[in-house]
Amino acid sequence: MKVVILAGGLGTRLAEETEVKPKPMVEIGEQPILWHIMKHYSHYGFDEFFIALGYKGEVIKRYFLDYFSLNGSLTVNVASGQVQRHSRDCENWLVHLMDTGSNTLTGGRVKRLEQWLWDDTFMVTYGDGVSNIDLQALLRFHRSHGRIATVTAVRPPARFGGLIFDGDLVTDFTEKPQAGEGWINGGFLVFEPVIFDYLGGDQSSLEVDALERLAAERQLAAYRHDDFWQCMDHLRDVRLLRSLWQSGSAPWRVWA
Repeated sequence: MKVVILAGGLGTRLAEETEVKPKPMVEIGEQPILWHIMKHYSHYGFDEFFIALGYKGEVIKRYFLDYFSLNGSLTVNVASGQVQRHSRDCENWLVHLMDTGSNTLTGGRVKRLEQWLWDDTFMVTYGDGVSNIDLQALLRFHRSHGRIATVTAVRPPARFGGLIFDGDLVTDFTEKPQAGEGWINGGFLVFEPVIFDYLGGDQSSLEVDALERLAAERQLAAYRHDDFWQCMDHLRDVRLLRSLWQSGSAPWRVWA
């Protein structure tokens, strides 16, 4: 099954990191968040990726062009330029790096990939969010409901701690990893090819033009995931994800 990762946005709310690279290339540990997302999908058996490129897409192209060459140990004969590659441990990924336009909206990016995705169920997610969702369970849920699309519904992480009162006195503070603020679109979508009938040109929004219409037609199922999910919209999100990774307890690291 093919996986589309939307990786072309400007990332303006993360300008500290995205002036020189696209948001999916912001590093968590020693690898970009894009790599973390792909490792998650690969763990569940999904190894063919279509990366929908836009803003600074050449940075992502360069990363994958160099990925094999720079992985593992090398011996370089400086005089002849001959390179001998030693043991390496590369992922078994097939990665399609697809230019989808600098100013194209999310729906337009998916629409541009129609000729490669028209014949089977496929997955789509955003290039700036990680989760520990069971992707095989998501696929089973989608198939069991027989709808055109399935969205993973998540609860947004709490931005602030809470106060516990006793009358007019504060007795404690509470930090909740997930807030009861309602369910939102967390990405990790599954689509049937008929989704392309809901998408127009480059200015088509996946969320407004497709998902909202599908919801009105009762063709959008929701897979509720009430465990870990975190997007990377602001610098504080980057710091949180980096701290979780450095601590060795990153919840999205479902792979060995």
